[in-house]
Amino acid sequence: MGIEITFTSPEKCVCDFTYNFYWQHQGKELDPDATVPSQKGTDYTYRDLVTSMRRKETLRINGNVGKRFCSNAGADLRYFGGTGGIIELGTAIVDGNAGTRMGMGLASGSIYVSGTVAEPMGNIIEVESDMAGFRKFRSITEFLHGGVPDRLLLPNTFDEKTQTLTLNNSVLRDTIAARCSADCTVIVKGDVDLSVGMLMKNGVLRVCGNAGMNAGTLLAGGSVIIEGNTGEFAAADMRGGVLIVKGKSKGFVGGKMRGGMLFLKGGGAVLPPAKKVATNGADYRLLMRLLRTNQIEAMMYTKYVVNRA
Repeated sequence: MGIEITFTSPEKCVCDFTYNFYWQHQGKELDPDATVPSQKGTDYTYRDLVTSMRRKETLRINGNVGKRFCSNAGADLRYFGGTGGIIELGTAIVDGNAGTRMGMGLASGSIYVSGTVAEPMGNIIEVESDMAGFRKFRSITEFLHGGVPDRLLLPNTFDEKTQTLTLNNSVLRDTIAARCSADCTVIVKGDVDLSVGMLMKNGVLRVCGNAGMNAGTLLAGGSVIIEGNTGEFAAADMRGGVLIVKGKSKGFVGGKMRGGMLFLKGGGAVLPPAKKVATNGADYRLLMRLLRTNQIEAMMYTKYVVNRA
């Protein structure tokens, strides 16, 4: 059992588990119980589609979908009475094209698309498809947690011995490793977009390029290393872990930061409550290990934390 729906034009936030971040707009931008526009012959609501996926059913869409398809799907969000963890999902099939940020923050589930997927994509990686005429995408986080038996498509690779996923295919992605709790490493050979490392709890995410806004937002553990520059709001609402930025941070760094450690080399306008503190030998050893560098470079970083006293 499941839902089949036909769209005459693409609609945004289809099967978005946050309902376009409902807690921010309180229904002014999207009503979960409103009928999704542009349907042909059906009247399913936004909530109907999310509920179907939560029931591990198959959602089949004929036609194109707009941006943020399956955003944060698989996240059992506390705001809606969930545990805050990750749940198993059904399968989404799109016989058409998908807009930008498909799978933003995707925690679990399979997405099949017959057409194109616009960049930036979300927290997804393409795997070998078992459905003729369709590309198959899975959550990067679910892959790292060991829940994806599918084979990766080259040039992306996974080293089982070191538990290292390397993204080599130059696809621009956002929210990479969102909600990851696995002791794994993700290396991105290129730039990334929004909110990489969002709600990450463990592991290492290394970006060998620039990052967009909100790098390390809500970071709860593990380490995020940005070897290039970041956009605004790096370390926003950061709760734990380590965020290292080798390049420049555009502005509003550390807004509402609650915990963790922030290291900046290229500088940036850091907001309270984050405060500059002296680095020590343990900091240098940490930076040397994560950056694979020497103490001279490690000493070039400025450390910021939240004073809880």
